[in-house]
Amino acid sequence: MGVIKTALEIALEKTESVKSDKSTIGQFDAKRKGKKLANDFLAGDADITDGLKKTLAADKESLKQGVFDVLITQIALPALQETGNENKFDKVGKGLFAILNQKNNEFSGILKMLTQLFSQYLQEASHYEQAIRQQYAPKLRKKEEELSRRMGREIHIDPLQDPEFTAFYNQHMNALKSNYEGTVEQAKEKIKEIFNKG
Repeated sequence: MGVIKTALEIALEKTESVKSDKSTIGQFDAKRKGKKLANDFLAGDADITDGLKKTLAADKESLKQGVFDVLITQIALPALQETGNENKFDKVGKGLFAILNQKNNEFSGILKMLTQLFSQYLQEASHYEQAIRQQYAPKLRKKEEELSRRMGREIHIDPLQDPEFTAFYNQHMNALKSNYEGTVEQAKEKIKEIFNKG
């Protein structure tokens, strides 16, 4: 008859080959610090170049990866109602330059293209919004007249409170957004390639 092993003995046998790898733990920690550094940088509370200088040589690549992971997610089409997008995008660009170790002409070109693309998108989105509101205005007036007749007093409807308008608005704005998102994703992939080469 075979020997019956305790759960502890089985667990010890299975974990015998697992050893604590301090370098892997150090890399994970450096990457986490990089993410924090990037978030602090975006908030205006830290400088990426200083953070890199204060990091051990063995941890620099992991720290840069953490910074990169946060900054690359910040490259997205701006929302119409947000203000200060230009400053945020400039800051993201400066942060990416700091971890690329070089004045990369290809990266400069991508940033310039994205800046123009975002500006064009905001202009077009603003025109779209006006056109959507104008196109929907007669329908909204009819709804207001109907409600005013029922209530016995003048009623004004905020278009954004009208579910039908909101659906109409979102459909058209999402179509516009999808026209631009492909280019943004291609640019992000190119930036990832540049980062991975460095």
